[in-house]
Amino acid sequence: MAGHDNSPTRRPGGSNTVFVTVIGGANIDIHGTSDKALRPNDSNPGTVHVSAGGVGRNIAENLARLGIDCRLITAIGDDHHGRTLMSLSNEAGIDTQYVQEVASAQTSTYLSVIDASGDMKVAIADMQIIEHLTAEKLRPCEAVLHESSLIVLDTNLPDSALAWLANEFGEQTIFVDTVSTTKAPRIKRYLSSVHTLKTSAIEAEALTGLEARTEPQLQEVAAQLHAAGVDRVFITRGSRGVFYSTADEQGTIKLEQKNRVVRNAGGAGDAFLAGLAYSWLEDRDLETTLRFALAAADLTLSDPATSSPALSLAAVNKVLEARDAN
Repeated sequence: MAGHDNSPTRRPGGSNTVFVTVIGGANIDIHGTSDKALRPNDSNPGTVHVSAGGVGRNIAENLARLGIDCRLITAIGDDHHGRTLMSLSNEAGIDTQYVQEVASAQTSTYLSVIDASGDMKVAIADMQIIEHLTAEKLRPCEAVLHESSLIVLDTNLPDSALAWLANEFGEQTIFVDTVSTTKAPRIKRYLSSVHTLKTSAIEAEALTGLEARTEPQLQEVAAQLHAAGVDRVFITRGSRGVFYSTADEQGTIKLEQKNRVVRNAGGAGDAFLAGLAYSWLEDRDLETTLRFALAAADLTLSDPATSSPALSLAAVNKVLEARDAN
């Protein structure tokens, strides 16, 4: 595996400040939720909810709500949606000074249809603006990236950005979210620079070309990713929990909570990765990390948005205490 520095107390460049830099997508999310089972080719009664979203931006918000100093690098347009994203992100505590405005493009919009159980059935992502976030546009952020205690990427980024980040910052600790089956393969060439990879089962299949349904299949997928240089692999599987694999441990974990209301499962993976990042900064062991990250994910499920203002360090600890009491 790659020789990544695993010390959360490392301060690259001599900085004494602990902070995370997240680079990735930021969207206005429009979620339509059906009141009952979805009927295709028909109008379905339900509710429509508009909020700030995007994998990278959601991870940054979740980290900020957990009390982490978090800087976000993304692209927005000079439009109403862009101004809304900036306002909501600032309110959530994200440092947005490195967000780049692209006057010639419109801010990303994500449109999803959610069934009555809270699962996304289909979505359309209008995210052409992120293609402007090239290596050339990221170079002015080089200093802050070198000073970062942790860098988190999502695979919305174009290849030139991923290549530059992997080549320039491969010795730093990089966490990656694979976003979708379409975009997961983008990171394949740069896995040797990835410390922690968070992916879903179907995204893992798209990335590796292997099936990822059974435990033996998941083990084979993890083996391929480790051979490519990834230190830690986390494969989310919805209600079946999370498969995890490191050099020393491998298995599946769930966090069961009674009477849980699921309104939107779309942001659970983003909160899970934020929980992994928080735990790495705190130098927690794998079991504690998994329980914390799953509790963070659990808190987002009852919110119609893909990030939840209910998320906080105290709220995560309360979920864990309730589970331990059962």
